[in-house]
Amino acid sequence: MIRAHARRRRPALVVALAVLGATSLAACTAGAGPEGVSPAPGAASAADPAERPELRRFYGQKLAWRDCGELRCASLTVPMDYSRPGDGRTFVLPVAKAAAPSAAGRRVGALVYNPGGPGERGVQALRDGLAEDLGRGVRERFDIVAFDPRGVGESRPALTCRTGGEEEPDEDAPAGDSVALYPRTAAERAAAVADARATAAACREASGPLLPHVGTDDAARDLDVLRAALGERRLTYVGWSYGTSLGTSYAEQFPRRVRAMVLDGAVDPSLDWRQRALNQSRGFRKAVEDYADSCADTVGEGCPGATPEEIRALIDRLVTRAEREPLPVDGSEEGLDAAGVVSALALSMYTPEAQWEDLSEALRAAGGGDGTALAALATGEEEETEEGEEDAQGGEEDAESGEGDAHGGDGDPAGGTSEPTAPDEPAGSAGTTDSTTPAVPEDNSEAALIAVNCLDVPHPRDERAYWDALDPAHRAAGAYGTTGVTGELVCKDWPAGRQRPHRVKADGVPPVLVVGTAGDPATPYDEAVSLARQFPGGMLLSFEAAGHTGYGRSACVDRAVEAYLVDLVKVRPGTTCSA
Repeated sequence: MIRAHARRRRPALVVALAVLGATSLAACTAGAGPEGVSPAPGAASAADPAERPELRRFYGQKLAWRDCGELRCASLTVPMDYSRPGDGRTFVLPVAKAAAPSAAGRRVGALVYNPGGPGERGVQALRDGLAEDLGRGVRERFDIVAFDPRGVGESRPALTCRTGGEEEPDEDAPAGDSVALYPRTAAERAAAVADARATAAACREASGPLLPHVGTDDAARDLDVLRAALGERRLTYVGWSYGTSLGTSYAEQFPRRVRAMVLDGAVDPSLDWRQRALNQSRGFRKAVEDYADSCADTVGEGCPGATPEEIRALIDRLVTRAEREPLPVDGSEEGLDAAGVVSALALSMYTPEAQWEDLSEALRAAGGGDGTALAALATGEEEETEEGEEDAQGGEEDAESGEGDAHGGDGDPAGGTSEPTAPDEPAGSAGTTDSTTPAVPEDNSEAALIAVNCLDVPHPRDERAYWDALDPAHRAAGAYGTTGVTGELVCKDWPAGRQRPHRVKADGVPPVLVVGTAGDPATPYDEAVSLARQFPGGMLLSFEAAGHTGYGRSACVDRAVEAYLVDLVKVRPGTTCSA
């Protein structure tokens, strides 16, 4: 689940994308199978993986740091298949760090973070300034380290759902013949299945060999290889949203290698696919209700209605109208359909202080017949434009320094130095590609999001399970519920992973700090409460506010997190921060 707090990053979460399931923006959340099933045997290894002879060359590599603008960059090589690490297939992952100021005796070590997703590019987030969210006290004591997980961003190889010359399923364009918000008839349901099946087929055709190897458990093993390459005996880690799933998996597999771990915007691993979709859909619906109630306090006179009732009525009219006929959008023949309206609302719930003013303006314009601004919110277009401008500036700086490629000189496990991979080369590694391999787009977050979430926990194969969930979801969360369920259909025919819904098993892990935001729309607060209870000695820090995640948004939260990360100060039970 992609963290959406930062100003410079597109506010797109896996959960939000699940809400958009009726359009080409569809994605799926993790979770499937019966409750209470334990992880597959071997998920937590009794023996130290670093001592396995076939893994020593990976654990023994040294990162060859190079300047890349204001950061230092390197690359990390990990086995594609940890059950067959000697077969020659690898992922090469870009790594970047913002080094702590040199001050004798003050540096604690390296802090690794994951900004969310799955599909969010850690290196790009660091370039965009995510380290600022960690606070000055943390930045002064730690090297802040980011990496692109396997298959994501500048990883080589990387995931794509683009086949041949056609475009990848385009989340930035409103759909034409869209799937109904609430498929009731046989024809509507057939269209929903066909839409999901086409997306899944394109991903299999373009990235089939990679799909079994991009799950969170394998990414957590990469995180341990990175820890070793950084020279850290134990890991200090911060994960937002989906990053909490990555951190939880690491803690389960390597509990005694954790120094400190902050999980903000928690994902409860004990929920199955249906429970998670319903829980998240309720979160979005409540967040939109809260927007109507609190708009005047946050936006003032810019609200699209004089009262909460007027705002709700406008939203209902727009969804109903867009179901009959898409709203006009400048430069688009298709316009903005009802799922796009739901998307714009959901994606605007992550950081109210930064997003509600734009949402209010877009709703007023749409009420007047112009859906252009609302469509931009539905796709993150405005955020992407700002990010693109900064990327261009960063690219110029990197070009001047000669270090534009994050892969740089990597510590090759075989003892050599790998050549940097050009961004426009076909994705591949160790014989996994050829001249016919589809090119990977610069932003492959959509493909990675689908692939990782569908693999992490297998979904029902029988489509009737999804239709059985529709009516309860509609009663509980309206359009947010039904699109949340149909968004899961893309996972129906996906390769099965080993993981199943389960309670955390991490005996020996030190106290983990879980941050839960009371009004979090994407990772509801009750999941943070549950996750903190599942960790032995787990600590819960509550943030009474709307929006997604808390660290980096509240001075009170920041102080508690910093004291824990730097000095391992425990958070007392019942500790709560106010907005």
